[in-house]
Amino acid sequence: MLDSIITSKTRLRIILKLFLNPETTTYLRSLAEEFAESTNGIRIELNRLTDANLLTTSANGRTKLYRANKEHPLFPELHSLTKKNLGIDRLIDNILAKLGSIDLAFITGDYAHGIDSGLIDLIIVGKVKRNVLHVLVEKAETLINRKIRPLVLSQDEFNKLKDTLKVKDAFLVWGK
Repeated sequence: MLDSIITSKTRLRIILKLFLNPETTTYLRSLAEEFAESTNGIRIELNRLTDANLLTTSANGRTKLYRANKEHPLFPELHSLTKKNLGIDRLIDNILAKLGSIDLAFITGDYAHGIDSGLIDLIIVGKVKRNVLHVLVEKAETLINRKIRPLVLSQDEFNKLKDTLKVKDAFLVWGK
């Protein structure tokens, strides 16, 4: 969807990575390795996005870090578009709202870092109707053309495992 609007594949990949999970920070060489592209092409797109004030920069020693600018007037729209592009908006609406008493839900793994790998790791904390979950996951997979791997935990299980699950790097999709 977005690739017909944003014609630069590198720019699109950077936007997806940084606007899907706005807490993500990255640097030039990391993006070059991840995207298997030259640093020069990525630098040009990072500079364009920074000049447009869509990205903010900070320094970590000699490394320049980039992050989505949450203060930019277009941030809410870009954030929403990236979720829609990956189908996460439909996942949230069609699955989580119908499952029961959910306290939290996170997307972890590649999608939390803005990488469209085709597999969505979903952690759900609360009391879930598991038979409904199975049916809704199958429907959502068909809608968004991606595999969903759900993990359901009670609040106690979540409290014990949250460090192991790396929820600090996760993308919160439900709860506070």
